[in-house]
Amino acid sequence: MPGRWRLRRFFAPTSLPDKCPSVGASLRAAPICSMVEAANFGASGLDEEMAGEIEARLKALDLVLPEVPSPVADYVSFLHLNNQLYIAGQLPLKQGKIAVAGTLGADLDIDQGEDAARICALNILAQAKAALGDLDRIVQCLRLNGYVNAVPGFTDHPKVINGASELIVKVLGQKGRHTRAAVGCSSLPLNAAVEVDALFAIE
Repeated sequence: MPGRWRLRRFFAPTSLPDKCPSVGASLRAAPICSMVEAANFGASGLDEEMAGEIEARLKALDLVLPEVPSPVADYVSFLHLNNQLYIAGQLPLKQGKIAVAGTLGADLDIDQGEDAARICALNILAQAKAALGDLDRIVQCLRLNGYVNAVPGFTDHPKVINGASELIVKVLGQKGRHTRAAVGCSSLPLNAAVEVDALFAIE
């Protein structure tokens, strides 16, 4: 019965691996499907990927984003519109208090002004994180506007706002390269030394 014999050979016994140890061992040692291996990607590697490039850079720079400051008047802290993120003017607030107060050219020097601008920039990034959830969604920092509380004869506003600009570039890399304005004011809210607002392109 040639036909029956062929059928029996086609439907091989399921116990074949037990009767042929070498075959059974090779089957049991077969590598797992690559798709399953991808699904079982190591937790540590996944965590590193989820941490985000910008978050990793903040950590490398030993920078910690502060708690998001609340608006000091009747406005919103940020606004999304047409793949752009507008961040309202940020003061040099730390734990709800102005960290650098006063007037440049009177009771504050340029270094103190730069410190104030850096704090403003950190608060900008904190607002962006609150708005986006992930800072890697930033495509480009388009613009910073810096306001310096200064005496009438003061002319180093750009040097003061460099504190904010340099921090944004350090954290965001090429995505942090931006246009800018740096202007002097006769006063700022809460007698803050500096105020900075920002505009980002986002995805």
